[in-house]
Amino acid sequence: MTSLGDLIKNRFCRGVVTQPIAAEKNAEVEILGLELKAAIKLSFKRSFNVRQVDTGDCGACLSEIIACNNPIYDLQRFGVNFVASPRHADALLVTGPVTKNMELALKKTYDAMPEPKLVITLGECAKNGGIFGGSHAVVGGVEKVLPVAYHIPGCPPKPVEIIRALLALLV
Repeated sequence: MTSLGDLIKNRFCRGVVTQPIAAEKNAEVEILGLELKAAIKLSFKRSFNVRQVDTGDCGACLSEIIACNNPIYDLQRFGVNFVASPRHADALLVTGPVTKNMELALKKTYDAMPEPKLVITLGECAKNGGIFGGSHAVVGGVEKVLPVAYHIPGCPPKPVEIIRALLALLV
């Protein structure tokens, strides 16, 4: 167990390990975020609820989605909520190629969504299987299983690109 003295000693020995956020990066996120918030308010009159499903990705796209919810980007303050149930979702955000093991689960998640059903794919693997394409364990891209309304390209796309794509989808 670490004592308070050890914590203070480590703090002084290591120094500051965080970095300031670049002002221009922060400004771009703010501008895009406010535009996204306005588009969501206009379209939904409330938050935009997203159910994310990983159908077999390597984890890179998922880590960028997680970054979208960190204090730098904080998508929730702009009206994008990630929900636990597809019954509460306005959109299904799918990452990774559809593996044979996840095909049925993805279809059931889609079936549980209320109408209108919006499917967004994120990353090259979700579009066409990416580096996993052709594997015996992979069905292919999401389009082989569900109707896709919008694709966010990249391997993986950066959080700013995800915000920009969501804005383009809703405008």
